[in-house]
Amino acid sequence: MLSFLKKWRDGKVEKTGEETAVSSEELLNEAAEETNSDEDVYTALSLDPSWTLESEDKYVYQYLNNELPPLKPNQISLSGIELKMEDNYLQVMAFIRSSLPKVVQFENTVLLLIGPDGQVLARKEFDLSTLGELPAKSSRPAAFLFEPASLLAREIPLEGWKLAFELKKESVHSLDLPESWKTALPEEEQQKLHQIVESLEPPQPGEVNFFGLQADPNENFDLHVTVLIRNGSDRNIQIQQLPLQIEDASGDIVAKGSFELDDFEIKANTTKPWTFIFPKQLLLKAEVDFTRWRVMPIQNEE
Repeated sequence: MLSFLKKWRDGKVEKTGEETAVSSEELLNEAAEETNSDEDVYTALSLDPSWTLESEDKYVYQYLNNELPPLKPNQISLSGIELKMEDNYLQVMAFIRSSLPKVVQFENTVLLLIGPDGQVLARKEFDLSTLGELPAKSSRPAAFLFEPASLLAREIPLEGWKLAFELKKESVHSLDLPESWKTALPEEEQQKLHQIVESLEPPQPGEVNFFGLQADPNENFDLHVTVLIRNGSDRNIQIQQLPLQIEDASGDIVAKGSFELDDFEIKANTTKPWTFIFPKQLLLKAEVDFTRWRVMPIQNEE
């Protein structure tokens, strides 16, 4: 924050970011206040009580706030002021604004930095409770720091960007059938896989788990195991190497192996089926009871 203030004291204040607004119902998951939807709501400046500012700095924020456009009722907005890159860390200054006629308290919220072409340039979850209570119909300046790991683009434009709330969407977990399976499997078998995936409880948010679908030794005593790899994350994941073990109905480990995978991606909120072949030399038990069994990744052993 101080670096921005110093620059503004030394020269003209230039607002380089744009504004994004969402309904309070979408963001806060609460019913909107009944009001005239055509009303313009001007937000009064509200400074964080923990900030210690000189009169000159308060004037800068008041000037910036006065330049902001009015909101419509029941809106929460982010109005970008300025950003700068320093030591691979991106510092973003913005106003958080509310047109609600009541105090607003924020929680952990994912913010997106979006470029002029709509590309997401950075994504990070912030604890917005640290901002304190935002008074009714007010606007509060806040600084946001994006670490290198949260940056999704190499080049960050200095103008035309905007900060936005990532709204939670109800995602339906679905089957992502590899192209090779679409070619090889009859339509009826593909539909069965869709039905199985739909019948299973979806993974928890952020969870990746494995569901054993079929285990069959072939005539050469190799073990063919078909597994559903289930990604409950909101991001695609890449798997390059996967160590797996199989347990039978008695709880015994009957096979262990590590598999190299080429360009193997599990898309966000999807399940991908895959068949792994354990050569007979990797089998650890002669008599196997597959009336119940499970597959699991092998954890790194110290």
